[in-house]
Amino acid sequence: MDEKKQLERITVNPKFFGGKPIIRGRRLAVEHVLSMLAAGDTPETLLKGYDWLEPEDIQACLWYAHHIVGHERTHQSVTVVDEKGHTVEIRPVGLTPLPELEGSVPKNWKDGNYAQ
Repeated sequence: MDEKKQLERITVNPKFFGGKPIIRGRRLAVEHVLSMLAAGDTPETLLKGYDWLEPEDIQACLWYAHHIVGHERTHQSVTVVDEKGHTVEIRPVGLTPLPELEGSVPKNWKDGNYAQ
């Protein structure tokens, strides 16, 4: 099955999970499948746990994630101090600052320059 056909398995229904992408209109979010895979579950484990799930559904989730990552930056921002002592936030466009990163300085930042 080609990529485009697999991606047709990913649907959005505002009635389920606040409009998050789901698999074939079922109550299983793409996000949930990806988090299970990231946690170490195998595709076989997912297929056993959801009797209606097909291998192509899992592949569709991976293609979906590939497209999202290809179009959005996923790096977090960092706050650094420049050579004059000014605080400078380095953040990719479109990201909201995270409170746990405020005031942090990269370990390799020294005297206003990145240490090599």
